[in-house]
Amino acid sequence: MTTTQAPSPLLESIGLPRFDAIRPEHVEPAVRSLLEALGATVARLQDDPAAPTWDNFVQPIEDDGERLGRAWGVAAHMHSVMDTPEWREAYNAMLPEVTRFYAELGQNLKLFEKYKSIRNSAAFAGLSPARQRIIENELRGFRLSGAELPDDQKPRFQAIQEEMAGLGAKFSENILDATNAYAHIVSVESELAGLPADVITAAREAAEKAGVEGWKFGLKMPSYLPVLQYADSRALRETLYRAYATRAAEVDNGYSKPEWDNGPLIKQILALRAEEARMLGYRHFADVSLVPKMADTPEQVLGFLRELAAKAKPFAERDLIELQAFAKDELGLAPLEPWDVAYVSEKLRIARYAFSEQEVKEYFPEPKVLDGLFKVVERLYQVRIQADSGPVWHPDVRFFRIERDGELIGQFYLDLYARDTKKGGAWMDSAITRRRIPGGIETPVAYLVCNFPGPVGEGTKKRPATFSHDDVITLFHEAGHGLHHLLTRVDDLAVSGIHGVEWDAVELPSQFMENFCWEWDVVRDMTAHMDTGAPLPRELFDKMLAAKNFQSGMQTVRQLEFSLFDLLLHMDFDPAHQHVMDLLAEVRREVAVLTPPEWHRFPNSFSHIFAGGYAAGYYSYKWAEVLSADAFAAFEESGRPKGSVLDAETGERFWNEILAVGGSRPALESFKAFRGREPQVDALLRHSGMVGA
Repeated sequence: MTTTQAPSPLLESIGLPRFDAIRPEHVEPAVRSLLEALGATVARLQDDPAAPTWDNFVQPIEDDGERLGRAWGVAAHMHSVMDTPEWREAYNAMLPEVTRFYAELGQNLKLFEKYKSIRNSAAFAGLSPARQRIIENELRGFRLSGAELPDDQKPRFQAIQEEMAGLGAKFSENILDATNAYAHIVSVESELAGLPADVITAAREAAEKAGVEGWKFGLKMPSYLPVLQYADSRALRETLYRAYATRAAEVDNGYSKPEWDNGPLIKQILALRAEEARMLGYRHFADVSLVPKMADTPEQVLGFLRELAAKAKPFAERDLIELQAFAKDELGLAPLEPWDVAYVSEKLRIARYAFSEQEVKEYFPEPKVLDGLFKVVERLYQVRIQADSGPVWHPDVRFFRIERDGELIGQFYLDLYARDTKKGGAWMDSAITRRRIPGGIETPVAYLVCNFPGPVGEGTKKRPATFSHDDVITLFHEAGHGLHHLLTRVDDLAVSGIHGVEWDAVELPSQFMENFCWEWDVVRDMTAHMDTGAPLPRELFDKMLAAKNFQSGMQTVRQLEFSLFDLLLHMDFDPAHQHVMDLLAEVRREVAVLTPPEWHRFPNSFSHIFAGGYAAGYYSYKWAEVLSADAFAAFEESGRPKGSVLDAETGERFWNEILAVGGSRPALESFKAFRGREPQVDALLRHSGMVGA
């Protein structure tokens, strides 16, 4: 009697990923077999004498590519949310091979010629606009992948892609390892003065889990941020600030290891990107980065950033003067140190607006917040969100479905709490993309991931997680990305949902959703005090609204500092002869009003540009904020007379013209179809309170 081995769950291409069955040891055999399958399809099609068409050429490659992308996407997802040694090893073992495969695919001249043949054929005009855009995007992708390079240069170009992928993964892992390695134990209770009760409870539980006496604090956001914002102990604030500011750096901070230093990786990444740009015939990597974006040139972006900085800096300088005066006169803190800024800002907020963020946080328990978010989506788009069932990778993860008129539109996972095995930050990613398959339409699935504080306590005394208003805004932001992916009506995978959307427009739906967190009829319905159950008082909301643009000048120039630094770093910067910290200092002299200490190593944890997709593209947040503020203004114009910005008629137009079309047409065309004109910066300045003297 013989037994047949069950197929790997990573090889299943229909249905939800079986996270209850997928193991790290499944990655290598599954991904390798899918690489071989796609490679075989490509080899067959590239030499097929038949004239290439969508059906006999593009579709088979897309089908096999989707199967590979789905399996590798699960591995990458697990590397981000369950970064155990086993998952890290499984992901990193296959990363070079996957990167090499796609680099070779992008340089395949036979494939390139086939796509060009479709583009130049009479049949091209008969393709749908979405499919025409896919062909154009593919041709652009081949050129940016080095397909037109001389054969003797292609191996080097491929090696660059492979090395950069490995360096990016290592950069992210170094930050996570350094973050997890740090612990500060407070043994004297008086040092906890000022900290919220839930933060103290979580620190006590962390210490008990570690088998130590006292209270344990670390560098994960739910532990770190409250210390900087609320701890009366200046020494405690400074201790954690120094540890956080020197993560993954060469600075001797007492807990880092030399192998976690991201400094050398930054130099290597920048050098490789510059080499790639030169090989492709561009001046620098910023030119390469902007080819598939809305913005035309780096110079145009620099002009945009500097114009915004000129408008914002006077407001930032005024914010800083007020903060310094308050610190000196009311708190006796002079000079104002970097580890004082969040603390003094919170005290000034309380003094000026008579409320604290901690007071507000008590009104935002997780169940009420989620219910409020879902109601916003349901009212805007006339859909229904319900709890669903499906395998998950951690007990804290939940799963939901979106329906309209009883028909499934999409599903999403929600992974809200910080964990030691989860990389920092918040993000949305696609698990499954909407597309047409032989059996009909495969509906999309998204991951929504955050790093919020979880519930505290045990058993019947366990309290639900409570979110700060900033946390709520983050949740709405990621939900906006999710809706962009889930509400698409495009059936061709490469431009469905978030796919094919210009990078500097992809933040439009996410930043658009943030605006609803400042609307009374939205906030009122998603609040209930943790102890009394009472909704947020209108008086307190009005104070929050009055404080909405508190320090908006300082916040704006901070984002502009990051954006300018990123862009200039990828223009004429030479990592072999210049130091990134010197460039950052130059940028700060131009736009910043607060300058961190010399030992601060911000670039070493700037994962957006060194381990994410934002290289020479961090400006996208501000660029898309212009679009999102202007788009939200349409809801203000149509909804205010009706008493609510939750206007279903405008929501339907936003769905039809922005969310539904995905990357099937240029983002500017989609914006103009919704708004009836080009975007204007006025709404952003108004929403940020940066109007007038």
